[in-house]
Amino acid sequence: MKYSKLIAIVLTSALAWAGFASSAAAAVVGTGEALALESSGTRLAAVQAGLARSDVQQAMVELGVDPVAAQLRVAALSEQELAQLQGQLDQLPAGGILGLIGAVFLVLLILELTGVIDIFKKV
Repeated sequence: MKYSKLIAIVLTSALAWAGFASSAAAAVVGTGEALALESSGTRLAAVQAGLARSDVQQAMVELGVDPVAAQLRVAALSEQELAQLQGQLDQLPAGGILGLIGAVFLVLLILELTGVIDIFKKV
């Protein structure tokens, strides 16, 4: 008998608290916001694909830059910095040694400005 009263109190309390369900908040995502999120991932993938090329990685190693550290630093760039980097990479000529040197210099310059490396202080 003692247990049935306790069970009745627990069940009554559970039933009373069942009515207080937590509410969920939702909002409409605008087209501009959705495109910005998508373009961010696309930009990051494009820049990292450029840095993943074997000739670019070889040039970075020759200049004393760790390719893995460069990939991690590019992943940590803000949206504005990433857009600027992609714009500059898109303006470079396709192929050739000048394009490669320009791309490597650009990556080194960004890494130097963000404080990841100190390669230009050694020169």
